[in-house]
Amino acid sequence: MASKDEFRIEHDTMGEVRVPVDALYSAQTQRAVENFPISGKRLERRHIQALARVKRAAALANAELGVLDEEIARAIVDAAEHVASGDYDAHFPIDVFQTGSGTSSNMNTNEVLAALANQGLEAAGSQARVHPNDHVNASQSSNDVFPTSVHVAVTDALLNDLVPALNHLAESLGRKSDEFADVVKSGRTHLMDATPVTLGQEFGGYAAQMRYGVERIEASLPRVAEVPLGGTAVGTGINTPAGFPQRVIALLAEDTGLPLTEARNHFEAQANRDGLVEASGQLRNIAYSIMKINNDLRWMGSGPNTGLGEIAIPDLQPGSSIMPGKVNPVISEAAIQVAAQVIGNDTTVSLSSTNGAFELNVGIPVMAANLLESIRLLTNTSQVMADKMVDGITANVDRARFLAEASPSIVTPLNKFIGYENGSKIAKKAIAEGLTVREATIALGFLESGELTEEQLDTALDVTTMTSPSGK
Repeated sequence: MASKDEFRIEHDTMGEVRVPVDALYSAQTQRAVENFPISGKRLERRHIQALARVKRAAALANAELGVLDEEIARAIVDAAEHVASGDYDAHFPIDVFQTGSGTSSNMNTNEVLAALANQGLEAAGSQARVHPNDHVNASQSSNDVFPTSVHVAVTDALLNDLVPALNHLAESLGRKSDEFADVVKSGRTHLMDATPVTLGQEFGGYAAQMRYGVERIEASLPRVAEVPLGGTAVGTGINTPAGFPQRVIALLAEDTGLPLTEARNHFEAQANRDGLVEASGQLRNIAYSIMKINNDLRWMGSGPNTGLGEIAIPDLQPGSSIMPGKVNPVISEAAIQVAAQVIGNDTTVSLSSTNGAFELNVGIPVMAANLLESIRLLTNTSQVMADKMVDGITANVDRARFLAEASPSIVTPLNKFIGYENGSKIAKKAIAEGLTVREATIALGFLESGELTEEQLDTALDVTTMTSPSGK
């Protein structure tokens, strides 16, 4: 049982609370810790950093506009910079599953910054004291600060983590597209044989999927980076001085280097989290692309003797505890699981967006947690895919060409000479009797009848030409 020496007594408007003696936070944080012992999952590091950056900008703006004394504002700014750097993450213990506005985490931030600011003032011999509500939270409300912090954190993670990672993967896939430009293989639709393509064309398609993912993120950024700061409780901006929203957001944008803008309509920005839903949808689309690419790669690399075997995926670790020599496509399998998680996270974000009633959405903390997790997972997965798998993929050129030439669908170019129905007869005979398309064509008498010349047959059945019939 804990000794009374391990706690101190703090108070808030509801009375006294026992708080761990070394904690920088105070009564309201402790109440939230006790009220929400739910998941053990705390705010993401980047989210804590964003909260501190919002408080820093607010303190500077409040000082400029005469709301805060310069000494108090500077103490808050110094404290916020320490928190933003990650020095005090252990003092942010509140569960993600908390009050839906994020009020608990906003007050956690206010209390920690007030404690650090007061330590700094005391060390400097100052008699000034910082209050978590009156000073750190001046001109603010949880209802504009917390969602602003989410938009800041998500914008930061998208621009500085995910976009570079997707570009890195796109470049890796693009290099393979060039390397495999002349590797002919069977195309497949419905998982059935189709006309030939090159392995380079397929990898070029994968690279384009990643580049389009970047485009989708960039297209959504104007809404994601639009923040409600300055709307305070319900969007009216009550308790803020004139010019506060514009100045605090300008300072925040300068500090973060992010393209942050003030909400064009504070009532929309306060009540809805549509920008976050849009961002989540883009992450979901990227996850679908990741899943598609990795399913293709593990199909093409299947084998070594009983699968397609068109490519070789780097061997990274033993694949079985019982079957000696077995090696599996582990990176693809991990990436597919990540995609599933991101798709699930999007469902949570979407459902949470329906928790808006009148002037506030009350599903914001879980939206933040899921979005930031999805960005982190997609970022790390993209880098791992590129470095540990795609860069090391090699083509089994002969195997790929053999399968391309064995496909009955290469009869397709003969349609223009003998028609679709005769082409179908050739394909069916080839399949039924185990013949090549060329052998089946000759056996059905199309050369003998003069409907085809041997030169036309050879030209039409050139699988390399089939991959670029228009010469592109």
